[in-house]
Amino acid sequence: MMKGFLNRDKFLRILENINIWDIVIVGGGATGLGIALDSASRGFKTLLLEQNDFSKGTSSRSTKLIHGGIRYLAQGNIKLVYEALQERGYLLQNAPHLVKKKRFIIPIFNWKMGILYWTGLKIYEWLSGSLSFGNSQFLSKNEILKMFPEIRPNNLKGGILYYDGQFDDARLAIDLAQTCVQQGGVLLNYFQVKNLIKKIENKITGVIAYDLETKKKYSIYSKIVINATGVFADTILKMDDSTSTILIKPSQGTHIVLKKYFFSSSDAIVIPKTSDGRILFSVPWYDHVLVGTTDTFLEKSVLEPKPLEKEIDFILKTFNQYFLYNPNKKDILSAFSGLRPLFVPPNLSYSSTKDISRSHKLMISPSGLITIIGGKWTTYRKMAVETVNKAIEIGKLNKISSGTKNLKIFGSRTSSSSCKNYNNWGYKYGEEEIYIQKLIEENPLWGDPLISQYPYYCTKAEVIWMVRYEMARTIEDVLARRFRLLFLNAKIAIDIAPIIASLMAKELSRDKKWEESQIASFKELAMQYYYPLV
Repeated sequence: MMKGFLNRDKFLRILENINIWDIVIVGGGATGLGIALDSASRGFKTLLLEQNDFSKGTSSRSTKLIHGGIRYLAQGNIKLVYEALQERGYLLQNAPHLVKKKRFIIPIFNWKMGILYWTGLKIYEWLSGSLSFGNSQFLSKNEILKMFPEIRPNNLKGGILYYDGQFDDARLAIDLAQTCVQQGGVLLNYFQVKNLIKKIENKITGVIAYDLETKKKYSIYSKIVINATGVFADTILKMDDSTSTILIKPSQGTHIVLKKYFFSSSDAIVIPKTSDGRILFSVPWYDHVLVGTTDTFLEKSVLEPKPLEKEIDFILKTFNQYFLYNPNKKDILSAFSGLRPLFVPPNLSYSSTKDISRSHKLMISPSGLITIIGGKWTTYRKMAVETVNKAIEIGKLNKISSGTKNLKIFGSRTSSSSCKNYNNWGYKYGEEEIYIQKLIEENPLWGDPLISQYPYYCTKAEVIWMVRYEMARTIEDVLARRFRLLFLNAKIAIDIAPIIASLMAKELSRDKKWEESQIASFKELAMQYYYPLV
């Protein structure tokens, strides 16, 4: 079996036998996982601690796009777009089982704007250079109507086709964690950092952390501590310095998921300028359609953000302006929100979230704490390289260059004959699929689909796999971030929760009380996604 599987008990044993780590990363989202992988791949003793499940927060709630960011091009942020387009290309090469090229269409209703979009997309294409996903092209009105039979033809002039990337964010997070383990890293979920350890000259020398499952306290020593907690970065900064100024302004992005009835195309549509200036995407995803996103300021960061009524109304209203079949709130299968950690420099004047740069920010505290804020999924690798380079400098570690640009992500298929049916349940596991098939051979009943509507998508064997080798500890871990079912159809996720609980209880040696508690807590959570009943 391939090296790299996640085993919590094994990691706890390693934790207790290492006196001092080179680098400890706090936060298990895209940024933290990327840093852990880069650090471990350079040979540093690397530990990552996540207080919940990997990618529980923002990193599992994106629009599922690996892209340069056409909106940033419109803002004149050429550097950010160029970097993102380069990273997009590397991701396709290194994780072809998770990242795929996607055709996007910008419908044109005004020739003047059409010329502007055409020019911008040609620049977008040019910036990607040898890593281009494909050439943009103009399409006639009839071609657009053929591709999107549900689009309203009123005033439609034509459209521009361009290429970007699509992926499964939470699945990539798991595979990054497994790649990190392949490189010698250690990762622990449900492990909360409670405080920082300081010794000589007020310098940080480690963290105080609690295993939330066993309630055991650990004093963990490290040469460098990196704060990669996203929207919660201020919490760690306050542990370091209680007078620290809050530098993060959380922005909420909400998405809704609909049946393909409302949008049957396999291609995606981008509405580049809505009534309030935001971009709206309508993207096919796992045989459903994902529509979003909003961009709304929030006063504080929360672990489980809820869609706001005005966000849902905005998405539905805008979608209905452009398409013939008009969904209402009862048609929403799932609605979810994620928070973006926008870095706000002191004295910055801004009126909306679009005025704040999406570029990341690396900060070094007098104590030696390294904090990374902002950025996006597409550029996680570049952010990680920059952060570990700084850790080497601050921690006086061996100067070893990063090699992640060409490092294959765990599960990456090597066989050129591998099936590329992205709806096939096994494809997202890449090379791991053969091991799941072996579980089914071990127990044929595990091959039964959990849901009749998704015979290719959810099997009992996968649940066993997720518990044994992906550190799934709760029903939510399985149904939200590994199956993605909570994000696709909250009602069905609620319905199969008891089956998931039973399978997990046997694997984790949990009792009936644990099962009942898990089912109850998951149902309470899932009702926040099941919008018709909210």
